[in-house]
Amino acid sequence: MRDVKALLNVIWLVFGGLWLALGYAVAGIICCLLIITIPWGIASFRIAGYALWPFGRTVVDKPGAGSWSVLGNIIWIVFAGIWLAISHVVTAVAQAVTIIGIPLAIANLKMIPISLLPLGKDIVPSDARYPTYQRR
Repeated sequence: MRDVKALLNVIWLVFGGLWLALGYAVAGIICCLLIITIPWGIASFRIAGYALWPFGRTVVDKPGAGSWSVLGNIIWIVFAGIWLAISHVVTAVAQAVTIIGIPLAIANLKMIPISLLPLGKDIVPSDARYPTYQRR
């Protein structure tokens, strides 16, 4: 199964993952430059890594993420989340044109929730014993 995930990740990287990760990296750089928005920048860089290599990983809720995460996610949606979600939809539509691109389009659509609500989430390996939150 690891070979299939690696193959899908390489195809993903070539047909959309690289430019999606660049979008998240640009959002992360802008957020880190503004100092106050560094938590959003860190979340954006974390998602950029996920956008580069998504197969074999999953998104889970962080326990203890409180009301500040909710407020931060609302601010994120207004300034960056909606544009990143639109980029996922556009890329998914382009990928779904071919039969080979359908799994990539599905993965792209699965990334929309984390692009809209990045705070209070963590990205963990999907083959972990318990694919819920893991302590590091």
